[in-house]
Amino acid sequence: MGPWLRNLLILAAFCYECRGEDTVTQPPGDVISIEGGQVTLDCQFETSDTTNLNLFWYKYEANYFPKFMLGRFSFGSINATEFEERFDAHLKTDSKSIPLTIQRLQLSDSAVYYCALRPTVTTGYTAPLQ
Repeated sequence: MGPWLRNLLILAAFCYECRGEDTVTQPPGDVISIEGGQVTLDCQFETSDTTNLNLFWYKYEANYFPKFMLGRFSFGSINATEFEERFDAHLKTDSKSIPLTIQRLQLSDSAVYYCALRPTVTTGYTAPLQ
């Protein structure tokens, strides 16, 4: 295996659709880049509620649960601790998009990334354990 192949990253996009008129669309196929580079993954959305936008990005690695990365809202944003440094997304209401940018790519960034209009992964229990 050549050194260039060892540094090759493959990032895949997965389309997650919400119910009713709300949808998100990501371009199909893989995004290929090199270690240390930068990529931007696109996500277009349609929603009937344009005043209270909530969009989320998730990372899904084989044999693991999807990980919450970041959320962008009409009034604020949040990044999971693991995704504070090199990951960013800007909610663009005029073009109805929320592109995810990953900087200084690492081999561990190879995964499926998807955006959603609703939280799709929750953690913790909603009732006390007995």
